[in-house]
Amino acid sequence: MIYTTKPIAVRYVETDKMQFVHHSNYPKYFELARIEWLAKLGVSYASIEKEGILLPVVSIKTEFKKPLFFGDEFRITVSLKKPPKATLEFDYHVINQHNHIICEGNTILAFLSSKKNRPIRCPEFLSMLFT
Repeated sequence: MIYTTKPIAVRYVETDKMQFVHHSNYPKYFELARIEWLAKLGVSYASIEKEGILLPVVSIKTEFKKPLFFGDEFRITVSLKKPPKATLEFDYHVINQHNHIICEGNTILAFLSSKKNRPIRCPEFLSMLFT
């Protein structure tokens, strides 16, 4: 299951003294892509949380290929790596307006009960979306 976001413009506040997008912004971009993808599937983080389920990021990997600059536009391709069990694993490709790969990443999110603060298996209503 692969999804590509709408174009996103780099804001000045996201850049550093070297005029690159600062590396700390990429996890935010990955989250933006996940939220947009889930919305496309008809579900929101808010609705998941209302069901007593939290999705903390337990692992993140990022490999930078080229910089993004203020004024650039980019898209993020997000893909679910495998069917969810107790975790969701995503791969990301950040691609600029010239179709250059800027960054590749991976995150693992765990399903966590907000009531017990313990790991749980992927709920059925979500599992059906990802098959």
